[in-house]
Amino acid sequence: MTVANIQMLIGIVVYLLITIAVGIWYARRSNTGIEEYFIGKRGLGPWVAAMSAEASDMSGWLLMGLPGVAYFTGCGEAFWTAVGLFAGTWINWHLVAKRIRTYSQTANNAITLPEFFSKRFHDKKNVLKTFAAIIILVFFSIYTASQFAVFGKLFTYVFNAEQYYSAMVILGAVILLIYTLLGGFLAVCMTDLIQGILMSFALVAVLAFGFVFSGGFNGIAERISDIPRFLDLFGVATPVMQDGVQAVADGAPQFGVGASYPLLSVFSCLAWGLGYFGMPHVLIRFMAIENASKIRTSKYIAVIWCFISLFAAVAIGLIGRAYFPGLLRTASDAENIFLHLTSDFFPPLIAGLALSGILAASMSSSDSYMLAVSSSLANDLFKSFFEKARESAVMWVARLAIVLVTIFGTIIALSGSQSIFQIVSYAWAGFGAAFGPLVLFSLFWKRTTLAGAAAGMVSGGVMVVLWKNVISQFGGAFAIYELLPSFMLSCAVIFVVSLLTKAPSAEIQREFDAVKAAR
Repeated sequence: MTVANIQMLIGIVVYLLITIAVGIWYARRSNTGIEEYFIGKRGLGPWVAAMSAEASDMSGWLLMGLPGVAYFTGCGEAFWTAVGLFAGTWINWHLVAKRIRTYSQTANNAITLPEFFSKRFHDKKNVLKTFAAIIILVFFSIYTASQFAVFGKLFTYVFNAEQYYSAMVILGAVILLIYTLLGGFLAVCMTDLIQGILMSFALVAVLAFGFVFSGGFNGIAERISDIPRFLDLFGVATPVMQDGVQAVADGAPQFGVGASYPLLSVFSCLAWGLGYFGMPHVLIRFMAIENASKIRTSKYIAVIWCFISLFAAVAIGLIGRAYFPGLLRTASDAENIFLHLTSDFFPPLIAGLALSGILAASMSSSDSYMLAVSSSLANDLFKSFFEKARESAVMWVARLAIVLVTIFGTIIALSGSQSIFQIVSYAWAGFGAAFGPLVLFSLFWKRTTLAGAAAGMVSGGVMVVLWKNVISQFGGAFAIYELLPSFMLSCAVIFVVSLLTKAPSAEIQREFDAVKAAR
């Protein structure tokens, strides 16, 4: 290991020790009860709520997956995906945040999303809670694996040795396990605040240095403007592939004539924004804000952070192609562009701190996913079936769930079979289609029934799997991102089944009206 590697490692280790310290700090407070452990007794301030929601949302995908797409194929897909995510973020904070904060407390103090669904519809048999918990278990376990893969990619790069990938995936998983297990929701949210700030610093710093070192606008344009359709918002560059990697001739990467990026593909990217309405780890932050009146401040913080981060991530991918034109020759390798730029621009110790931004992005998401799985298994399944179980038993089940999802995610990450972008897009669609329509109908349509809610949730989740693995194989219009048709189907099912079944009880309708009238 070189001196530079050691210095980079020191910077990363300092950051990791801070996160563990936060977990230890909140350990005693978080273990006072399940409400404290899972939702922090609804005590998040506007800054913590905003930064925690956004940092847990964006994940390692922001610093690796999105720049990687921009680096490999240009503006088209990366730009429209960013637009969809930004629009979804703004609408979610503007439309959903305040309503679900009020409704979750009105609905007998629901502390998880599955529990909110169950209490919103007075589901005494816990059908909605059970379905929702199972969906969270499945898709968040997949999601967690994508973030553990980030650990492996980062440390493999730092040590310049592929053989360290597995060891680093396991090490990262263990560190996450420690502070999430100890500190619960408050530890997760406070580390998210730190991680969100670090992610912003890393993105803006790398973007600024990349812009200068690549020669500014003129220098960057000179190097990438001759790549066919690389800067075209309605086109994509087409790398010439030989034996699975991009061909390079005389140091220059080879591209084909490019391809159109049709409106169908644009809609697929914009559809990413629909996913926000069903993201449990984001919605729980809305539910945990100390007062609904603080949401306006949180919204502005979150939206500004989101805009800066998404813009920087896409720009870094484009600048990376100008600075390292033929270095990364597969879509998966392209996800390392942020790593290469960081280590090239900064002294090793500073680079280590900047690279911690990737860990921050990954950890801020992974811990939220692990906690969501934990709350679903312990609070939404175990507690439902064993109603007389003591809180201490529920807490032990929650901790066991965190351990199990960590093991499962680690196993998937070690397979290394898919890119981060691919894994994230699949899990994102699952949550967006299963929960998104139901959240909107639950909050804004009084006529929604329990039967309609259950049918919509199941149909949305099942359609994601069916569309991804079967229907999309027909190509053409069927190749659209599975979230969009699945979301639309779920909306239609909720609407039709609700109209065909008995209207909600007067008590449910009174609760709805009370929430609607709240200011």
